[in-house]
Amino acid sequence: MPGKSLSEHIADLGRRLAIEAHAAWLAARDPRTPWLARLLALAVAAYALSPIDLVPDFIPVLGWIDDLILVPAGLVLIRRLIPRVLWSELHAAAEAASERPSSRIGMAMVLLAWAAILYIVYWSVRVAPMH
Repeated sequence: MPGKSLSEHIADLGRRLAIEAHAAWLAARDPRTPWLARLLALAVAAYALSPIDLVPDFIPVLGWIDDLILVPAGLVLIRRLIPRVLWSELHAAAEAASERPSSRIGMAMVLLAWAAILYIVYWSVRVAPMH
């Protein structure tokens, strides 16, 4: 019986990262989470779950480097900032949620948040004194 192929290993890693990012999102919303961990969890989860990246994925190699370095590094830091028992509880909830269908409303909210951020940046550049 042969082992898993490379594509199966990559798919497993992607699933694990998605569950970890969802656990980070849950941690950001949980009042038992320390405030620094909540802030970092919100930033990492928003970045990981957002369809918009700092470096677009269609750029060869560079497009995936930010996902392969920033997200896992942020998740490791979050796990160190959150008590182990709380993280286990949040991770279990994220695993249970991964079995259910995804939320289109959640996706719409993320897209609206990014659109608002982009509009604010555009507006601030447009009204800047040097423009």
